[in-house]
Amino acid sequence: MNSKDTSNDMANSKVALVTGAGTGIGRAVALALLREGYRVVLVGRRIEPLNAVAKESGTDRALPVAADVSQPDSVAALFAKTKEVFGRLDLLFNNAGVSGIGVNFEDIAFEQWQNIVDINLTGSFLCAQGAFKLMKEQLPQGGRIINNGSISAHAPRPNSAPYTSTKHAITGLTKSISLDGRKYNIACGQIDVGNALTELSARIAQGVPQANGEIAVEPMMDVKEVADAVVHMAALPLSTNVQFMTIMATKMPFVGRG
Repeated sequence: MNSKDTSNDMANSKVALVTGAGTGIGRAVALALLREGYRVVLVGRRIEPLNAVAKESGTDRALPVAADVSQPDSVAALFAKTKEVFGRLDLLFNNAGVSGIGVNFEDIAFEQWQNIVDINLTGSFLCAQGAFKLMKEQLPQGGRIINNGSISAHAPRPNSAPYTSTKHAITGLTKSISLDGRKYNIACGQIDVGNALTELSARIAQGVPQANGEIAVEPMMDVKEVADAVVHMAALPLSTNVQFMTIMATKMPFVGRG
């Protein structure tokens, strides 16, 4: 903790909650929001990476909280902690997830399917519901939820049925939240990210299977561009919403992928 931020700055800043904040896109978005003056709840299963992000931010506006988004009790405790410390929530970036398992469709074990569904889909639902309840009750009422849908919400990679299924389902979740949130001034949008360079996606730059069976190196983009896009979506007034945004490396094989 340091004293760079004054109490007045903290009183005037909005509150964001970022899941999967210890690494990758979540880390980049959390740091970008902190630079913009948000108070940010950093959420992940392991506390050490969250503490590292909080330290890296150089502010005292980050609250690291270890939580398992696939477990209802853990999510309930997370949002209770958020309300206790900050009193409200203005933004949820629903980002936590696990990637595909890369095995043939016929060889996917039920446990592998269930794990991806539990984290990617059920976790997104539980966190969105927790945010929704808090945003509905607070004054002034309302807030914004941004779901990380992924390019796989549009088109699959080979051998990715569990991951692709959850990401297609996120699109339905986004639309439902957008509709059901109208009466409470809750906006919901989705960002679909393609080939952002993080420690988790570096393998794509080394070559990944394509629809025609070949292995190909794919272009990547700086994860900072994704963070900037989320900050843009978050900064809009609640009367305006980016319903869906696709951000991708310009030359990645998405359009015409199959």
